[in-house]
Amino acid sequence: MSTRQLAMVIDLNKCIGCQTCTLACKSQWTDRGGREFMYWNHVETKPGKGYPRDWEAAGGGWEGDSLKPGKLPRLAEDYGVPADFNYEAALFEPGDQPLRPLDAMQWGPNWEEDQGAGEFPNGYFFYLPRLCNHCTKPACLAACPRQAIYKREQDGIVLIDQERCRGYRYCVAACPYKKIYFNPLAGKSEKCIFCYPRVEKGIPQACAYQCVGRARHVSYLDDIEGAAHQLVNVWKVALPLHAEYGTQPNVYYVPPLSPPTFDADGKPTGQPRIPDDYLQQLFGPGVESALATLQQEIDKKTRGESSPLMDLLIAYRHGDMFRLSRPDGVTP
Repeated sequence: MSTRQLAMVIDLNKCIGCQTCTLACKSQWTDRGGREFMYWNHVETKPGKGYPRDWEAAGGGWEGDSLKPGKLPRLAEDYGVPADFNYEAALFEPGDQPLRPLDAMQWGPNWEEDQGAGEFPNGYFFYLPRLCNHCTKPACLAACPRQAIYKREQDGIVLIDQERCRGYRYCVAACPYKKIYFNPLAGKSEKCIFCYPRVEKGIPQACAYQCVGRARHVSYLDDIEGAAHQLVNVWKVALPLHAEYGTQPNVYYVPPLSPPTFDADGKPTGQPRIPDDYLQQLFGPGVESALATLQQEIDKKTRGESSPLMDLLIAYRHGDMFRLSRPDGVTP
């Protein structure tokens, strides 16, 4: 049992899909040693099958107090083998040759980027950053027969003891978000570590700190002045992804608002472009209330009135987005 829980809130209304968070994580943690296909953090387009492919249909998680069966993603079909490209030909040989992979690919990160759903003029999509949720009730931990996975008492971060791990991959199948990866070179499972070496020094996670849209807030849930507590428990506009999986995730999302649809005459209908029922599939029944609160506070700001919620989400000062108590009790 953890005494505190570090949480992250991601505002999907500010995510532009630039993948800066992905690159920040990739360059720091997963750029070598059998991790080429690993994206401890990535941004996928929704609606879409995501990464790994069809992860939402791959099972795992909890059904009551029992683990639900889950499937292992396949390397080529579901992750996608990293490709080599014709850089020499495209950059240096004469003629207009487009950049192409040298080998046929079946899938990969961002395979369906910006496709979304709907028909013109009412097509829609939004970006969904994903990382390990550092769950309160992690299915991966319960599934590991080696007790190699543990939850840190001081901050609730879920880690894998690499000395104990034997690469059985029960954790990969058990995670309903498919955010644990098997390293074929090391023969062990690996995952997002929530940048705990940075956290221990009072420095935010790389994905959050480098976010150019200022979309990510990080704080402890019991810090009543922190953004996580305010957005999750006070304003109730930050919701977990697929709470029905039963793992009690600690990465939360402010759901996306959307422009209205157009009727046959090209006039706005007042109905949101992104269907409410689709957002409810992702974030649960609290979506309707969360979106209503967001719109209400946006309207206040538009009228020139004050809105503490909008001020919090706008994040005028970058440093205010992160409240991380160091071991000496100082909050940077």
